[in-house]
Amino acid sequence: MALSRSRIASLADLPATIPVFPLPGVLLLPRGRLPLNIFEPRYLAMIDDALGTPDRLIGMIQPTEPEVEGRRPALYGTGCAGRVVSMSETDDGRYLITLQGVCRFAVASEVETDRGYRRVVPDFARWADDLERDVSKISDRARLIGALKTYFRVNSIEADWDGIEQTPDDKLLTTLAMVCPFEPTEKQALLECRTGAERAATMTALLEMGAMAGCDDRAKH
Repeated sequence: MALSRSRIASLADLPATIPVFPLPGVLLLPRGRLPLNIFEPRYLAMIDDALGTPDRLIGMIQPTEPEVEGRRPALYGTGCAGRVVSMSETDDGRYLITLQGVCRFAVASEVETDRGYRRVVPDFARWADDLERDVSKISDRARLIGALKTYFRVNSIEADWDGIEQTPDDKLLTTLAMVCPFEPTEKQALLECRTGAERAATMTALLEMGAMAGCDDRAKH
């Protein structure tokens, strides 16, 4: 489906409420792109409703506990709003969409809906800088790449190292934070980093700890 362009230039362009999609271990960051396979009826309804709004925003947020039938799980206090930038429907009724991260938000409150999915009042003010590209540099890129190579090796992850070396710092950090198989609490820590420089330091530490844990596990076996 061809989607019209929607430009969000300031906090005033952001909506007062947004639907949220709670998924553990799934991270969206500003300017990152997240593909999603939508098949539950409540989330199909969420996409239908989002596509009917000018901004087409959906908030990605992690639950702090597993979902139990009859009880909604608590949510982390911070998520990231993303705009639906592509969408197609499969023959069996699923939606294949891509979200592009726009701005992080704090959950100010939750509002009731009758559509099955959840909706919150987002507070974007703390993260207003997300609307501008973060030009922070990775202070020790060689160390991060070295940790990444070890982490990928112990976790049997293939990578295009030439492509990684040529990727700009901001895009590299966003992509790694979203695709690396970190724990939900670690993903949340990356989401809540204030700057790219802080995220780079956190990313390097997580990669080094993950690589060390993977080496220890291999030694035991």
